[in-house]
Amino acid sequence: MTGSGQLALAPAMSDALARWLDTESATRGRSAHTINAYRTDLLAFLGFLGAHHGEAATPKSLASLRQADMRAFAASERARGYGARSLARRQSAVRSFLRWISDREGFDLSAALSSRSPKYARSLPRPLSPEQAQDALDMVAVGHDTPWVAARDTAVMTLLWGCGLRISEALGLDGREWPFRDALTITGKGGKERRVPVLPVASDTVAEYLRLCPWRLAPDEPLFRGVRGGRLGPDVVAASLRRARAALGLPPTATPHALRHSFATHLLAAGGDLRSIQELLGHANLSTTQVYTGVDDARLMAVYHSAHPRK
Repeated sequence: MTGSGQLALAPAMSDALARWLDTESATRGRSAHTINAYRTDLLAFLGFLGAHHGEAATPKSLASLRQADMRAFAASERARGYGARSLARRQSAVRSFLRWISDREGFDLSAALSSRSPKYARSLPRPLSPEQAQDALDMVAVGHDTPWVAARDTAVMTLLWGCGLRISEALGLDGREWPFRDALTITGKGGKERRVPVLPVASDTVAEYLRLCPWRLAPDEPLFRGVRGGRLGPDVVAASLRRARAALGLPPTATPHALRHSFATHLLAAGGDLRSIQELLGHANLSTTQVYTGVDDARLMAVYHSAHPRK
């Protein structure tokens, strides 16, 4: 037994899980964060099976898995407080593992895999309007007593809004990337590369930051520096935008990631097509990008109802 009261993972199952995670990482380009999440999901599932059947699950014992087992696992997770969205994600990882191990071991798990995931309403991104985004950047530009720090935070946020970068992608830039010229090659999730056009205003804000920055620009050093010279951390950028939104009365959803959402939403509103926006954002699946159409539709309906209120 483990310290939590669950049966210890059988060695053969532990080995199978490690092999599957290695496969996901090597062939599907899963990030370290995703691999860790998958490991947690599968350990929860396999631990449940051990307690449910009174013996540790093995690769061969999974051949007898039934839909009732999957439903019992879902009920157990709900009882632990998991919502529909989290449970659907966890079940997706479990299904991927079961498909892999059934192919590897040569048995049929179609009955167990036919169990449906819970439905949930996908939450819409909360972008800023163009005016709100510009006001936030203007406030950040004057929101710090040290001019180079204010210029730095403005440059980072301009890249998020103007290029649709993730905060990790912007802060991961090194000196060798400068000058940007017309486009940047960004390595996103899963090591996937994409080309992102850089607007002149974004290059200008970075140039101003570098003019004021007390640290020498070097090819192998971070482009964006903290006050002690190390790589700038995302919490510092979030804190800067938090002060700006408080001064402007913007909602708590006005975060650095909301600037990336704003990039996508504003492009869509201006007539951009989903495929192009998908490539610019570095989304692996078009369905991830399609969520922004819901934002645009929601805004359209808000305008409609304000112009045509029900009597």
